[in-house]
Amino acid sequence: MEQDSNSEDDSVGPAEDDAQPPFPLGLSDSEAVEVLWQVRTQRRQTEPDLPDTVTRLTTPEGSIVYLVGTAHFSDSSKKDVATTIRAVQPDVVVVELCQYRVSMLKMDEKTLLKEAKDINLEKVQQAIKQNGVMSGLMQILLLKVSAHITEQLGMAPGGEFREAFKEAGKVPFCKFHLGDRPIPVTFKRAIAALSLWQKARLAWGLCFLSDPISKEDVEKCKQKDLLEQTMSEMIGEFPALHRTIVAERDIYLTHTLRQAARCVEAPP
Repeated sequence: MEQDSNSEDDSVGPAEDDAQPPFPLGLSDSEAVEVLWQVRTQRRQTEPDLPDTVTRLTTPEGSIVYLVGTAHFSDSSKKDVATTIRAVQPDVVVVELCQYRVSMLKMDEKTLLKEAKDINLEKVQQAIKQNGVMSGLMQILLLKVSAHITEQLGMAPGGEFREAFKEAGKVPFCKFHLGDRPIPVTFKRAIAALSLWQKARLAWGLCFLSDPISKEDVEKCKQKDLLEQTMSEMIGEFPALHRTIVAERDIYLTHTLRQAARCVEAPP
């Protein structure tokens, strides 16, 4: 998103190998800041030609927000994200991740593929220790859904987040914020919203998920992520669960975006 903005939300620094543009040696700090600011200004397109998945919004304060519709399992989503960030040269990039899932930003695709497919006893124990028995088991069941999609497509989840992290590191002064509600909170609220019978029915459905998924299905879901849509279809009988997993997180993310879009002044 392009914004004259600042935020107190969770931030993650750029990767060490994502160097900022080079500038002449011997400059003072203020001169270096000015050079970098000019570099970004020159790169920023006033009327960028952006993908169809991008929606432009303007806040009451005048900040511009670019929302990129993506899917977690999509190569074209990664391209959309990279194209948008390069054209817009944003002040802030916000992704739908929380601090509990930030590790996926710095893991390579091969490792992520292995991790996504490998749900072992150690992961179950770790999830239960971190979130409690019921919430931990819910997390494992959701990981199973993600693993099912990973196995069907041969593609690691979260590629668009890693692309955003990489590209944000190349934009001078760009901040990278984690905008999603902490996942343990979501799991605990989701479990609390269900009766014992509903928990059993949901677990049964997740355990026996086997419908085939194609890359074409993924592309159809750019306006509503495939993993989210799969979950929405499975929890359609549980409105309270849909509210905690989808609707409440949308509200949380909206608040994060509003915070990130607050105006700041350019360096003098």
